[in-house]
Amino acid sequence: MYIIIIGAGRIGSTVAESLVGESNDITVIDPDAAKIDELQGRLDLRGVTGDATSPSVLMEAGAADADLLIAVTASDETNLVVCLIASRLFNIPARIARVRKSELRKYPRLLAEEGFEITSSIWPEEALTDGIVRLIDFPEALQVIDFADGKASLIAVRAVAGSPLVGRQIRELATHLPEVPARIVSVFRRNRNLDISSNTVIESGDEVIALAATRDIRRVASELRRSEEPARHIIVGGSLLLAKQLCESLPGRRYSIKVIEEDSAQALAAMQTFPENALILEGSITEEKTLEDAGIDMCDLFLALGQDDENNIMSCLLAKKMGANRVISLINRKTYADLVQGTQIDITVSLTQATLGELLRHVRRGDVIAAHSLRRGVAEALEVVAHGTPETSRVVGRAIRRVALPEGVSIAALVRGSDESAKIILAEPDIQIEAEDHVILFVPNKRLIPKIEELFMVDVGFF
Repeated sequence: MYIIIIGAGRIGSTVAESLVGESNDITVIDPDAAKIDELQGRLDLRGVTGDATSPSVLMEAGAADADLLIAVTASDETNLVVCLIASRLFNIPARIARVRKSELRKYPRLLAEEGFEITSSIWPEEALTDGIVRLIDFPEALQVIDFADGKASLIAVRAVAGSPLVGRQIRELATHLPEVPARIVSVFRRNRNLDISSNTVIESGDEVIALAATRDIRRVASELRRSEEPARHIIVGGSLLLAKQLCESLPGRRYSIKVIEEDSAQALAAMQTFPENALILEGSITEEKTLEDAGIDMCDLFLALGQDDENNIMSCLLAKKMGANRVISLINRKTYADLVQGTQIDITVSLTQATLGELLRHVRRGDVIAAHSLRRGVAEALEVVAHGTPETSRVVGRAIRRVALPEGVSIAALVRGSDESAKIILAEPDIQIEAEDHVILFVPNKRLIPKIEELFMVDVGFF
C-alpha cells in the first residue's frame, strides 16, 4: 500500500515508524527539513519538504498514485484542507484526518464527503481521555481495552507479591475463579514477552495481560493485586484541552477535580467554560508551592498531561513525594517511558499511542474492526470478523488448532452473536470458528499483522 503521511512531528513519525515496518511504501511531507532528514536517516521511507496544502508538493510526493493519505499535523485546518485537495485533485481513495476540536463532532457533514471529503476522522485527545477514564475506573490496571462493543475487555495489570495468583501457575486462575471465563494471553517479565503455557508461574512485577467479560475484569485483576478504590480527589495540569475533556467525562458529584494552569489569562478564561466540578488554579505543576496549595497531600490521583515530557515526569515525581497516592504522566517519547518504568510514576500514557490506536482500525485491511496498541506499540490486540464459508475462508469452519496462525500469535476468545445474546467463548484448541464470529487475537510483534490480515481475507469466490 502506498501511503502519504502529512506531518513529521511526534505523532506523524510514530505513525510512519509503525506502518513502514509492515511492507508499506511511505512518503512523509513536512515543512521542517530537519525533521524530514531525521526520518529518512532512521526509516526506510521517502521525505518531501514543503507545505502539504500546496498541490505541487502533493504531486511531488506521488499523490496521484497514493492509496491512503493520513493527515496528522497539530493543525485541524491543515489536516482538513489537505484531505479536500487529496480528494478533489488526486482522487486518493482513503483520506484520514486527525481532528483536535471536539466541537466539530457537532457538525458531521463538515467532515464527511459533502464537506472536507474525509473518509475517516481520528480524535486522539478524546481517545486518550477515554483511556484515562478507564484507568480511573480500574485503578489496579495499567491499560484497559474494550472489544465487541464493550462486552469483553483486555486488562494489563502489574502483579504484586502476596496476591492469590502470584507465585502460582497460570492454570490456577480457573480454579480460583471457576465461574469466570478469563484467559491470560501474555506475560511480560523485565520487558520481555514470555512464551507462556498453563504451567507458567506468575512472578511479582510481571505485567500480565488478561481477557475476560467486562463485568468480570475487576475480579481477574484482584487475582494479581489487591483491589483499589477509584480516585475521587483528582489534580490535573499541563493541558486545558485534556483537562476539560476529562472533567466533562467524569460525573460531577462523584469527583472533585482541581486543574492547574500556568497562563493566568487562560486560567481566567477556563473558569468561565469548565464544568462545575472543576476548580481552576493558577500556577506551575513543577512548583512545590502550587501543588501544596492544590492539596497534593490529599490527592488520590495526579495527572501531568503537558506537551513537555520532562516537566510531566518531574511534576509526577514531585507530586508523589508530596503525598499523591497515584500519579499518571503523559510521555510521548518511548525512551523516557521505558526509563521511568519501575520508578514512583505509576502509569505512563501517550498521545502518540492513542493516535496510533485510533488510526490502526482505519488502516488495517480485511475485516479488522478494532486494533489496539499494547506495550507502547510493541504488541497489538486485534478484533477481526470471520467472514465467508469453509470453502472461501481460511478460518471459518476450522477448529482453532487447525488455523495457520503466525508463530507467537494467539486467539484469546471469540465473541459470537450480537446485542444481549452475544457470548464470549474462550479459545480452546477444538473450538470451531463460525462465520461472523468476532475473533480477538493477541499479536506480540506488529510485523506479523500483514500475515493475519491475509489469513482472514475471504477468497474472491465469496463475492
